[in-house]
Amino acid sequence: MTDAALPTFIAESRELLREMEAALLECEQGESGAEAVNSIFRAAHTIKGSSGLFGLDGIVAFTHVVESVLDRVRANSLQMDRTLAAILLECRDHIEHLVDAVADGKPDDVQLATKGESLLQKLSARAGGPATTHATATASASASASAPVAPAAGWQITVQFHTEVLRNGMDPLSFIRYLSTLGEIVELTLLTERLPAAEEFDAEACYLGFEIELASSETQQRIEGAFEFVRDDCTLQVRPKAPVASESVAEKREASDAKETKAAKNSDRSLRVDGDKLDALIDLIGELVTAGATTTITARKAGLSELNESTLRLARLVEEVRDQALKLRMVQIGPTFSRFQRIVRDVAREIGKEIRLEIGGAETELDKTLIESITDPLTHLVRNAIDHGIETAEVRRNRGKNVEGVVRLDAYHDSGSVVIEVADDGGGLKRERIIAKAMERGLITDGSSLTDGEAFALIFEPGFSTAEQVTNLSGRGVGMDVVKRNVNALRGTVELDSKEGQGTTVRIRLPLTLAIIDGFLVGVGGSSFVIPLELVEECVELGDEHRAADGDQRYINLRGQVLPFVRLREMFSIRSSASRRESIVVIRSGGKRIGIVVDDLLGEMQAVIKPLSRLFSRIRGIGGSTILGTGQLALILDVPSLLDLCLNTRQVQVAPRRALTD
Repeated sequence: MTDAALPTFIAESRELLREMEAALLECEQGESGAEAVNSIFRAAHTIKGSSGLFGLDGIVAFTHVVESVLDRVRANSLQMDRTLAAILLECRDHIEHLVDAVADGKPDDVQLATKGESLLQKLSARAGGPATTHATATASASASASAPVAPAAGWQITVQFHTEVLRNGMDPLSFIRYLSTLGEIVELTLLTERLPAAEEFDAEACYLGFEIELASSETQQRIEGAFEFVRDDCTLQVRPKAPVASESVAEKREASDAKETKAAKNSDRSLRVDGDKLDALIDLIGELVTAGATTTITARKAGLSELNESTLRLARLVEEVRDQALKLRMVQIGPTFSRFQRIVRDVAREIGKEIRLEIGGAETELDKTLIESITDPLTHLVRNAIDHGIETAEVRRNRGKNVEGVVRLDAYHDSGSVVIEVADDGGGLKRERIIAKAMERGLITDGSSLTDGEAFALIFEPGFSTAEQVTNLSGRGVGMDVVKRNVNALRGTVELDSKEGQGTTVRIRLPLTLAIIDGFLVGVGGSSFVIPLELVEECVELGDEHRAADGDQRYINLRGQVLPFVRLREMFSIRSSASRRESIVVIRSGGKRIGIVVDDLLGEMQAVIKPLSRLFSRIRGIGGSTILGTGQLALILDVPSLLDLCLNTRQVQVAPRRALTD
């Protein structure tokens, strides 16, 4: 196996370890169903097998012991309880450290090896088997030392590697080496019938074949699985030489192997794609969208009906390609939420609280780039809820609450956005303490006129903290302002609801994607703006009675409901006279509605989002830019920021230019 395949091994191992962690946490919470145990076993077995292909004997030896213990759990000869699950979690962490050491180019770390032996002692003591601490011994002896197995059976294996196997990056000897982890190689014979004459010898071709006698109690399917990565590059025959295991054990193993084979077949329909390649594809499609818009405009100017029809068909195809490409970057948020199970478990134990994590909306999809960017803010919010939100068991008991606190992560779609909530059933925020702290720091002079939402929003100010003491987790006033800043950088918003004594909910609202959107193009003077189409409800004409320009904000009666509106001309200081006929675009976001007054309604379009440079990063109300088919620049409106500017009564009287920045 070439070094080029090592990054793939590392990435897949880390993914398997995440699955292993999630299943072990279920087991620790008393939800150890057969499928969870099988999932843990499959992860350990796959990592062990892949490690053997690379000659990573340290990982193979350690994981083999873990796999043997899990095999006993699967056979119901060992019970999976909270204690065993906790030890296996430590073993899972050690495997992750071993993989990280390989990634760092230090596969033979002595300290890791010492820690691994200590963990195996601990695992063997709990599993009821003798402690096997020496790494070289565990690879071959752990199965017999830690679990009663059927008498060893003999297998006759004939494998002839095809000539292209070396060019495909495979090392035939690594597969033979891996067989030694499944049993004892009794005899190995090299087959040289296909070896050509010296003058015809190709140094890059493989002519090797092997006849192997293997003593092993594994099933035929497990033996054949050792050659899984080269099944298309070899001719393989596996024949039994003696009876394999007892009938009951064999039936159990074959049933488990059948499940693994079915899962493997399903996984064959998936393809791992490098993220950079996917990003490059999205960028190219973005340019294709812009070029398609230019072609459509040119065709209209030419006035040729056949050309117009062709460009319309092309535009539809480009739109379909765009949608499919964006779906490639859409991933479910469930795996990200599941990672917090471990954080909640470890942090709660560290500070002596009883807390469980509940997850909702795991199937909600959003852009992979957004998920990567939102992980750190979510981590801070979860840790903050654990440290400051949830009370101690004694306090909760005195308040008549369940001693076990709950932190809940939820996600759902709303008005073309993704909403992520971090909620807890703790003590909630204390309005008076927040206001007192804000006045002490000079953020406000009087808190009596603030709504609860305005008061709670003060905790997002830099350095703000009401913690009575600093802990290892929080209390230094660093974090909540970073959360808001990071979310705003993703064109999102943060809201906070809290009831003292009942709990707190932090609500993050994000766009579905950061790449391409369907937009509604409007014009003000000589400037063009794009509004995300999914937020547009309707367009109405602005009546003459509302056309006076003596303020930043107005209200109209829209079918019996009050609708505040804002003029883009005044908000962005556009130096041009209003047109004779102005329109209001009614938009809704996060349950709030606002009207935007514009001169021209220019229709729907696809907008390729270009981020603003750092020079303009603090501008409120603008989320990016795009290039129109005419080559003109258009600004993409940040609707949540516009809503804040328009509906926040404290900012209504701010001068137009000042309203642009924080």
